[in-house]
Amino acid sequence: MTPDPSIIRLIIQLRQAGITDTSVLSAIEKTPRDYFVPPHFQVHAYEDQAVPIGLGQTISQPYIVAYMTQELKVDKTHSVLEIGTGSGYQAAVLSHLVRRVYTIERHKPLLELAEKRFHELGLRNITAMAGDGMKGWPAAVGEMKFDRIIVTAACEGEPPVALLAQLKVGGMMIIPVGAQGQTQFLKRYKKESEEVFAVQELLPVRFVPLLPDVPRNNSYTEHDLEELTA
Repeated sequence: MTPDPSIIRLIIQLRQAGITDTSVLSAIEKTPRDYFVPPHFQVHAYEDQAVPIGLGQTISQPYIVAYMTQELKVDKTHSVLEIGTGSGYQAAVLSHLVRRVYTIERHKPLLELAEKRFHELGLRNITAMAGDGMKGWPAAVGEMKFDRIIVTAACEGEPPVALLAQLKVGGMMIIPVGAQGQTQFLKRYKKESEEVFAVQELLPVRFVPLLPDVPRNNSYTEHDLEELTA
């Protein structure tokens, strides 16, 4: 099959922007971004820009997805927890690089659309759930911990304690830090021991805020749902 010229162009742009990990570029190439973009934004599917996906959320620009994935330094043995499924694009990219992806989304309509995309693309190593991402993965308490955690919404101060606790010693978490409307920075936390973390500031970014709980009743108006699929 001949590669889509739009994808080839995007890969070239990412290389020129400093994405050097060939496995990450390959995962981007294998992941059809147009599957994850609402129909009325299809013309922008392979442009290096963020796109609205409804309910006040966005699909991050491909460069940020590639950069966060590259800086997460994953391998095929890793289990990764993602906070903020959104469209499902970041989880889909990671699914080509790691053993298993666990992803949490607080908006059920977004989660249901993402799960449909995972199924259609045959991505069977992704487990998704609706819930409060700030509390981490429920089954992880006292048993399961993650090699990597990636957060696609910005916390205002220190990362949630539950997420730091669910990271394996030696593991890494990438999370945007900073209030909405102010300067935010992507930070990498490496867990040196149960109490000690090495923190590295990576890149100025702009993300939606990381919020607690799930929307009340997780119910939406007809207009909200039309926004996702129109």
